[in-house]
Amino acid sequence: MTAVPVDPQIRQVIDALAASEFEPVHALTPSEARAQYNAMVEARGITPAPVGAVEDRALPGPGGDLPVRIYRPDLDGDDLPALVYFHGGGHVIGSPDTHDATARNLCNGARCVVMSVDYRLAPEHKFPAAAEDAFAAVRWCAAHSAEIGIDPRRIAVGGDSAGGNLAAVAALMAREVGGPAIQLQVLVYPVTDYACDTASYHIWATGYVLEAASMRWFRDHYLRNAADRRDWRAAPLRAADLSDLPPALVLTVPCDVLHDEGEAYAQRLRAAGVEVEYHRCNGMIHGFFTMAPAIDGAVRAQALVCKAMKDAFAHAA
Repeated sequence: MTAVPVDPQIRQVIDALAASEFEPVHALTPSEARAQYNAMVEARGITPAPVGAVEDRALPGPGGDLPVRIYRPDLDGDDLPALVYFHGGGHVIGSPDTHDATARNLCNGARCVVMSVDYRLAPEHKFPAAAEDAFAAVRWCAAHSAEIGIDPRRIAVGGDSAGGNLAAVAALMAREVGGPAIQLQVLVYPVTDYACDTASYHIWATGYVLEAASMRWFRDHYLRNAADRRDWRAAPLRAADLSDLPPALVLTVPCDVLHDEGEAYAQRLRAAGVEVEYHRCNGMIHGFFTMAPAIDGAVRAQALVCKAMKDAFAHAA
């Protein structure tokens, strides 16, 4: 394994996980993995930041009711910008609850409404269920903008890991059908391919939280068969054409099995004429984005995302 410098705070996280009783995801059943992930998030002891208002509701989705959690900043007005956010977790684990603190921070930092989507999880709901839910949430947000007090001209999509995958896919799906308009796609260490065979899969296979075997475990629970790996709705890097997509903010971390495909997606977007802001968050590891405020690098990354959103929303106003 190639050694790279990691932030001292991140080294403490790695060491604490190594000393804990937490099991690698690929050694667990989906229900066990969900319970363990929930316990890990709870153990962080993060006090959620207050926001103006929080509402849980259900939208009509492709598979029935689609739960979402809507966060509003402490601002007056019925034409606020909005972020449709998709949590990480390999399409198998995670929820708006596990990403509650992150959603609140983005709501406050970008001064926007955040809709956190509780999309269907695998293996109970295989691909393309999550992708269909993601796009349904974006379409609903735009179509019902007056109902939730947002400006339909100022909608962004975003997510971390599997959520970054869904944000990228939702942007592609919107392009394919001519809308709704999306001002920015925020892709935090996104899954963009399911071949699981890049150099970063071999270099960072173990020891940095998200292991290569675990990523393949997520893939095999999410996808129906090997053919799905070539479908751009699962693997946006496989899309033949990435032109005419919204501007993108792409964040990767160096010691991550997903690093190479995230960087490759940023490069392909840029080559297709899409405006791309790319950052490699040195010293960080997969999953760090949701560790604010305990990890200073996470605070900086969330601030970077909030600035990008505010800039994009200002440009569309």
